[in-house]
Amino acid sequence: MGKSLFDKVWDAHVVKTIEDGPSVLYIDRHLIHEVTSPQAFDGLKKRGAGVFRPAQTIATADHNVPTMDQHLPIKEALSRLQVEALVNNCAAHGITLYGLGHPYQGIVHVIGPELGITQPGMTIVCGDSHTSTHGAFGTIAFGIGTSEVEMVFASQCVLQSKPRLMRINIEGALQPGVLSKDIILYIIARLSASGATGYFIEYAGSTIKGLSMEARMTICNMSIEMGARGGMIAPDDVTFAYLKGRPCTPAGAAWDEAVEEWRQLYSDADAVFDKEVDIDASVITPMITYGTNPGMGMGINEHIPANGAGDANFTKAIQYMGLTAGAAIRGHKVDYVFIGSCTNSRIEDLRLVADFVKGRQKAAHVEVWIVPGSKQVEQQAIAEGIDKIFTAAGFHLRQPGCSACLGMNEDKIPAGKYCVSTSNRNFEGRQGAGARTLLASPLTAAAAAITGYLTDARELLN
Repeated sequence: MGKSLFDKVWDAHVVKTIEDGPSVLYIDRHLIHEVTSPQAFDGLKKRGAGVFRPAQTIATADHNVPTMDQHLPIKEALSRLQVEALVNNCAAHGITLYGLGHPYQGIVHVIGPELGITQPGMTIVCGDSHTSTHGAFGTIAFGIGTSEVEMVFASQCVLQSKPRLMRINIEGALQPGVLSKDIILYIIARLSASGATGYFIEYAGSTIKGLSMEARMTICNMSIEMGARGGMIAPDDVTFAYLKGRPCTPAGAAWDEAVEEWRQLYSDADAVFDKEVDIDASVITPMITYGTNPGMGMGINEHIPANGAGDANFTKAIQYMGLTAGAAIRGHKVDYVFIGSCTNSRIEDLRLVADFVKGRQKAAHVEVWIVPGSKQVEQQAIAEGIDKIFTAAGFHLRQPGCSACLGMNEDKIPAGKYCVSTSNRNFEGRQGAGARTLLASPLTAAAAAITGYLTDARELLN
């Protein structure tokens, strides 16, 4: 029997399998940030241990950083303490840190790929749910808890039970104006927020093969939002073209050797999956969420389901969102638009939004935050004049960070306000206490910014 892509990477990294228990899995890259690392470093200190292989650990500051005036001290005391702790811990253990002011600083799941730290066939962990982003390169990448962060610090390994395998095959051409964010929101709505619990997903099919690396990262990023342990895509020429010449990738003969190895990373024709799901890409339309988990999503021209009104959780979610079961969502007034996060803050996302809004003005009542995923994305946007397009449209290009994806920094959405967000979670209070989040693609978010209401962006496409 053939092997799946997951099996090939997993088998190459198992140090030991415990009978009737988990496996000891070797970790190639350990990514850390300021939120989940301080307690792990403290644990090491209490045990008198050090970081076993600091060269394989890379740090950045992202969750707690402000996206305005980053040259000034951080105002929020807890955020400032966490960032300072990261700086001190990395210095003490010899770990590379891309902190505030560094030209490589940014969201951990943005800088890994753009620096070439992320490479096919690796195992990658981070104390962050959306580590699955890196699976777009054919890696086994997943989030870990703080105790596991300490485990990887001390041993470069983690205890992990092998998950079941699911393959989602997406075939056909997408409609104009439908993006990868719409694909993954459609999948989550179809499977539900718990429909992939216990699985590791491989995304495959002609639609996936036709996507850019940025688009593939968006899809893998949100695998966790349907309960999956992670998601991955087999590397191909698109992957290799993206990685070539990056600061941390091999060069010369070593590059050629690496590519030959990476070309073996695919699921064999006779590989067996525990579950397979087939999706016709042509039926996917621009998506929007209406509830308080990413599975509560629908096409923007559809009506909020009426058949969930008898469910207590559904009712609670609709009440929190201030919406009505059975009603249309298109045309609903919007207060904020946030374009950013590890899901949609790359240069491709910013270019798409800039092309759409060029020559247009945002609605007067809408506040728009555009937050690049890294300093490199920010500088590229400035070099291409994208910042000027945003300014002319009334948008604001801020500095890199997780920003309004989550209420851990200064960028919070006020209570009761509606925010169309390109981030990955719409939980109660995720963007600030009482904030109402509607997840969407960058194109749908941009259309809402221009019109001031939930809009089918296809009506505004040139």
